[in-house]
Order: sequence, then structure tokens, then C-alpha cells
Amino acid sequence: MILEFTKRTVQPGVTALVMKGSIHCGPECARLEREVDAMIAARDTRVIFDMAGVTHADSAAIGAIVRCLGKLKSAGGGLRIAAAQSMVDHSLKLTKVDRVIEIFSTVEQAAQGFAGPEATASQPA
Repeated sequence: MILEFTKRTVQPGVTALVMKGSIHCGPECARLEREVDAMIAARDTRVIFDMAGVTHADSAAIGAIVRCLGKLKSAGGGLRIAAAQSMVDHSLKLTKVDRVIEIFSTVEQAAQGFAGPEATASQPA
């Protein structure tokens, strides 16, 4: 299956990048990084990768995810992962990506406390 992307605003300042398909070395990894580059250009720098629809991610995909983290951090944002299927979740933990990128069961859990100061300043305490 060809890797598909859709974006949705989870809350002010937080965007979920919903992925569907497999992420393998080559074109899919490059497309993922280009998608993140476009989000940074649009000032969407607090990103949650919604991986519920990702059926496979190889080592090159894990490398691309870590590079995306670096790009987002350099732009003043961050990256969280949500809803990874068990095989993908296992790969992320096996490679210790879970030590540098927080992983959550749901997008909603990942979004908690992730908005920037500009988004939380307008919300009542």
C-alpha cells in the first residue's frame, strides 16, 4: 500500500500527521521528511505522528522519524508518536526511539500538555 498522509489539528498549536500504509527505505522515507519540512514551513512544529494506520516501518523509516524529530526540535517544536500498532511499537522500543520520542496509546493522550505557551496562555487555568 502506498503511504498516505492527512493532517488534522488536534488542538491549537498541535497537528497530527495521520499515516496509512507502510514506511520503507527510499521514497516513503523521503516523502515523510518532505511532509515534515512542509509542516515546518507552515509553522506547524508541534507534531504527533498518528501511526495507527502504519502496518510496517523498517529501520530506514525509524531513522527518518528520528531525523524528523531533529528538524522539528530545530524549528522550536517537538514530536510525539501515537497509536503505533504492536509490531511498529516493538521496533520503536527495540531501537530505543522511545527514549527520545514520547510514545502514547492515543493521539488525545499525546496532545495533553504538548501545546506551546502561546496556545495555553489563552486557556483558563
